[in-house]
This record gives sequence, C-alpha cells and structure tokens, in this order.
Amino acid sequence: MMCDDAGLLLHAYLDDELDAADSAAMARHLSECSACKARYETYAIMQKALSEPTLYRRAPDALRAQWTTPPAASTVVPLPARRRAPVAWAAAAGFAAAVLLSVPAWLHWMPTRGTGDAIVAQAISGHVRSLQGEHLMDVVSTDQHTVKPWFEGKLDFSPRVKDLAGEGFPLVGGRLDALEGHSVAALVYKRRLHVINLFQWPAEGGSVPQATTQEHGYTVIRWTGDGMHYVVISDVNEADLKQFALAFQNEANPLMSR
Repeated sequence: MMCDDAGLLLHAYLDDELDAADSAAMARHLSECSACKARYETYAIMQKALSEPTLYRRAPDALRAQWTTPPAASTVVPLPARRRAPVAWAAAAGFAAAVLLSVPAWLHWMPTRGTGDAIVAQAISGHVRSLQGEHLMDVVSTDQHTVKPWFEGKLDFSPRVKDLAGEGFPLVGGRLDALEGHSVAALVYKRRLHVINLFQWPAEGGSVPQATTQEHGYTVIRWTGDGMHYVVISDVNEADLKQFALAFQNEANPLMSR
C-alpha cells in the first residue's frame, strides 16, 4: 500500500469501516510508515477530543418540551428565510468551537503560507502529539551514550545527541517522529517543568541561520548546519529556547557527541 492510498483510507480505518483485507493492509502500512502513523495518531486525538462529553450541553426544559409536544396546527408559522440564518450561523459556530478544542485538528487545517510555515505547523503538531499519553519517548535516558545508539538501525543517519544538563537543559530521552514526510530523530529535553522537542534530519546544501516563529503559545526555532536540519519547539519562554539552541550549536561544548 502506498501513502496516497493510505491517506484515502485513514478516516475509514479510524472509524473501523474497512473490510478485513484493507484493515490488515492499513495496519501493516502504519507499522512501516512513520509519516502516515503520525497522521493517524493526530486524527485519533481529534476524534477523541470531539467526542468529549464537555462539548455537549443539555437543552433547556422549555426547548425540550417543544420537541416532545407538537404545537397546534393553527399556530405553525414557517420562519422567513432571513430568520433561519442565525440558526445556521449558530450551528456553524458550534462546529467551529468544537474543532478549535482539538489542537492537532486546527494545526492540520490552518492555512499554509509557505514551506517554512508548513514545517512550523507540523513541528507544533508533533510536539502536542508527543505530550499525549505515552508518545513522548521511545527511549528514556539521561545518558547521551544510551540515547544515540538507540537510533542505530532505525534511521538512515546518525543524529547528534548532546547532554546539556550543565546548561540547564537535561536530556531525558528520544523517539522516532516524522516531519515533511521524513523520518526524523526527536530528542527530548527538559527546562524545569517544560518539555523541549528537538527534531533533526539530513539536509542538502549549506547552512541556514536561525529563524524564530511564535504560534499558538509555542516558540519554534529552526536552522540548518553541519548537514542537518534542526527544529526545536517548546512552550518555554523565547529567551530560554534561544539559549538552548545556542548551547546545542556551540561547537566548543565539551559534551558534544562524536
């Protein structure tokens, strides 16, 4: 199964509407493709968010009485077309409010103005997704010599792993993730109670200086250097995240992995 085919079947698979053969094919594809698996997990989070009981409210008794007690025939007066508009707007507003309650959903649907913005949107989505349940780390360790070897055989590149505890950013683990259709290494650091995700994957071409973006309460810093793309994201304050990025880039850091 190709990714395009999987994309068409994702929602049906999520709703358990596929036959046995297609369901098995989807399960096999998701186990092999980290990008499609990330999309599936995002949709699953959105579905769960939209099914939360807190989204629903009991109708007032007076309104419920109108549903159960038909009015007399002589009192039935059709609403003019212009009077129905507020009802339609209210329904649309209710749906929009429900969507906005699901963070991964609006991250996938928000307008994309360029490649950089797409990376930012996917990084935020990946960061939010990592905080759900047990998605944060595949390998849990504060030792860079444990985290770095864990990626061997799982990626076609060797990620740079640094322990920045001395800078106030202890390494706590790592996992596999996906950005722009690439399998990427995600290193997880902490700043007090804040989680910092650092994504990295191979790059072609020269270095690109840092670019900082703030969206939806998150700061995203991305740059290219030493043959790698880097994207770091957190809800920590911007100054701290810039300090983290500088510490990671510092070639003089004696804790830099080899």
